[in-house]
Amino acid sequence: MTALKRDRIIAVDVGTTGLRVGVVRADLQIEAVAVQSYPTRYALPGHAEQDPDQWWQALSKALAELNSKIPGLSSQAAGLAFAAQLCGVVAVDETGAPLRPCLIWLDKRSAGLTRAAMGGFPSVFGYGAYKLATSLWLTNGAPSLNGMDPPGKMMWLRQNEPETWGRIHKLLDVKDWLVHKSCGRFVTTADSANLTWMMDSRASRMCWSPYLMARFGISQAMLPDIVPGDSSPGGLTADASTALGLPAGLPVIAGCGDVCAAALGSGQVADGELHLSLGTSSWIGGFYPGRRLSASEGYATITSPVDNRPLLIATQESAGSCLDWFSGVIGDAIPSRGGSSQCEPPLFLPWLAGERVPVDDNRLRGSFLGLSLMHDAASMAQGVLEGVALNTRWAYTSVSKQRGTVANQRLRLVGGAAQNPDLCQALANSLATELSVGPVPRLAGVQGVAAIAGASLGFFGSTWEAAASLSKHEQTVYAPDSDKVKYFDRRFDLYLDAYRRTLPWFRKFFASELIGYD
Repeated sequence: MTALKRDRIIAVDVGTTGLRVGVVRADLQIEAVAVQSYPTRYALPGHAEQDPDQWWQALSKALAELNSKIPGLSSQAAGLAFAAQLCGVVAVDETGAPLRPCLIWLDKRSAGLTRAAMGGFPSVFGYGAYKLATSLWLTNGAPSLNGMDPPGKMMWLRQNEPETWGRIHKLLDVKDWLVHKSCGRFVTTADSANLTWMMDSRASRMCWSPYLMARFGISQAMLPDIVPGDSSPGGLTADASTALGLPAGLPVIAGCGDVCAAALGSGQVADGELHLSLGTSSWIGGFYPGRRLSASEGYATITSPVDNRPLLIATQESAGSCLDWFSGVIGDAIPSRGGSSQCEPPLFLPWLAGERVPVDDNRLRGSFLGLSLMHDAASMAQGVLEGVALNTRWAYTSVSKQRGTVANQRLRLVGGAAQNPDLCQALANSLATELSVGPVPRLAGVQGVAAIAGASLGFFGSTWEAAASLSKHEQTVYAPDSDKVKYFDRRFDLYLDAYRRTLPWFRKFFASELIGYD
């Protein structure tokens, strides 16, 4: 019998609501996919936790499904690679066992601690001027004051769960825990490390910063080693082999966060090329030849885990989650191409979880403005689509002006929400820009981390070569409609005015001691 060729990459993309596992061929074509979900626990306002063991159980179930679909998959697997949601904190003991649920990126309970740690006089954008300046110099950014970044979560654990804190061996991101569970090594990659705001991201450094760790009271012994995303920290352990149905010793690739995976999966990897990722949240991203920063608007480049190449990310908190929320409210699928012919849809402000870009304000909340008796579920659904498109324009207006951005480019859409043609067309009209969507936008993260693994395993000369090959895949193009562009121009003026007028009310609303996340 001819031996099966080991040319299949097992690529795992761990998202907020579930994970996708793809069997990816050496040419980055996806052969099969399995999806498993897991819950998020919102025990109190601002709290958002997941059980790491449920990630592992979901991975095991997904691989069992794939093994049943593809006979001999275990013998064809060349490597296992992970991409995952960023900015989580998994506290583990010496064996890697979780000591408590993971505080995922959505968790904002530490906003007060973050503001206290980063505050001071004189104040700039809510930060102490000296603390902000040193953080920008060393890391090209600073922890968000809304409490969603890892330093605040770590400080919250130390202050509120001292017994747990005393038992912590390592503090890991989501991907890092899965890598350890697979191969037994405590490692992280530059993107996750950079977003702790304790890594010196200057080109000559790329290491943990004693100065920044001291600022938050974190010992380097509690942080994992930083390794390249295309490196293999080890092979699959015997226990992991049994759990996953893959061969012991299979190379485990360090991988990347979901932002880098989506960027690579978009195929837009030349300097200054942009993509838009539409999932639960959204972000505009692209690779640049050097660090970029817009402190006033809350975005910057982070260090990617491949060649430490700067990757710009401008994150907005709510995108697909708005569509899911409204569908849940009306108890049905969102009506397709909604909107009353008798009146314009209400103006929807999509800040259901606060906002980051182009304003970093945890106190913002979603609203419908201009509701009348003429509006129905369909017109409100259209308002939700337009609100997401207008909010995206708010961020894109700034990012597109960044030095080195390719002018008049076609923007590539990735992510699960990019499968919604009504949303894609609304975005094309709102941005007045041609957009393209690949054949499987929801699997861009799977293909992106597979590109890293493909280079690591020798299928491509580099990750960049692998990722660029994805841009050649078939695309659906959405062109802006000139009449709708004028409509969105007018709505965008109303949108900005609504922000200015509602901001004082939101600040007053959240001044109450009964509401907040501190």
